[in-house]
Amino acid sequence: MTDHVRPYIYQDRDRTVRALHFSLSEIQSRMRMDDPDGLDLAYTQRMMGFLLWQPRPTSIALIGLGGGSLVKFCHRHLPDSALRVAEINPHVIALRDDFGIPPDSARLCVVCEDGAVLVRDPPQRFDVLLVDGFDWEGLPDALCSQAFYDDCAGALTDSGWLVANLPSSASQPLFAVHVARIRQTFGADAVLVVGDGERGTNSVVLACRHAQALQRRDITTRGPAGFDAAAWRALQPAMAAVRRALLEQQADTGTA
Repeated sequence: MTDHVRPYIYQDRDRTVRALHFSLSEIQSRMRMDDPDGLDLAYTQRMMGFLLWQPRPTSIALIGLGGGSLVKFCHRHLPDSALRVAEINPHVIALRDDFGIPPDSARLCVVCEDGAVLVRDPPQRFDVLLVDGFDWEGLPDALCSQAFYDDCAGALTDSGWLVANLPSSASQPLFAVHVARIRQTFGADAVLVVGDGERGTNSVVLACRHAQALQRRDITTRGPAGFDAAAWRALQPAMAAVRRALLEQQADTGTA
């Protein structure tokens, strides 16, 4: 375990928020104590944008555990989805109880493994692949290479979606390179970049196996059947951002 940097937990004085950090300047994950299964950071809400096209995934893989915000939200609100999480840092996994991450079960499996290895040799093909695998230095090279994105596509079902959290152009000069790699793998018409996140530090990129899915004009405005109404309402600003990015892209390409 000495090969990986140990994260630490920060809790505010009023004990309303608990966060996972590798350094003071970067928040890896944040949880509100009054809503431990909610998505507190805006970029995590936008990552759920895949629900507009894939409202009932049967299998979801997540690369990067962090404080477990995405896996907890999916576990609670998508009860028919099997979840597999690849987290390379065992110190991060060791803090799962501090963030209320459910124990492993028939539905949930958290594995200490390299996400690049997961998609290179997947145990199955996934309907959704959520990539949020940052370490103390940022986005690892192994999780943004051309080979990695090619493997991501191969690990998805025919109707599958890749959703990647990337450091935005404001904070990362290689942002355009990362997006270009995703477009090379999936095709330019099958990739959607959804704005910058809080303080311009994150952008969410969605990519589908078939461009026709992204060009559909009948994407849902309602939550999946049985989805908690309050949770769906909380996602609406993020969903609006995804729809707005889609309309802007369609206007730019003449497909609107």
